[in-house]
Amino acid sequence: MNNSNSDCIFCKIVKGEIPCHKIYEDEDFLAFLDIHPETPGHTLIITKKHFKTMLDLPEDLLCKIIKKVQKITKVVLDITGYKAFNLVVNTGKDAGQLVDHVHFHIIPRIEGDDRKFYIPPIKYKNKQEIKKLATKIKNSL
Repeated sequence: MNNSNSDCIFCKIVKGEIPCHKIYEDEDFLAFLDIHPETPGHTLIITKKHFKTMLDLPEDLLCKIIKKVQKITKVVLDITGYKAFNLVVNTGKDAGQLVDHVHFHIIPRIEGDDRKFYIPPIKYKNKQEIKKLATKIKNSL
């Protein structure tokens, strides 16, 4: 995996070529406020090395980023006064990933903020199909 991608906006932010409102940085990660926030405190956490999606992350880095997400979220909620949040990881274009560089969104939430992140469940009619799929997935794990 390349350390960076010259066309990637997040790689440019990591290199300092594009400014950001940085709130956290260490050798592996950078966290900054979203330039188009859904709510106050909307934060992005990215890897400094270029990985397209979270499925591309080595397991140790995935564990580290989740720990950073927890640490940063607690502070963001404390500072904003919000009590709830959405953690969003869009993976792939079909899921809404706009930047092909792994990133986690921390989106503080408050009742009445009028943001809609809830995805209603799809109601499958075929219970046998669900059972077959569950067995197939279970056996593959």
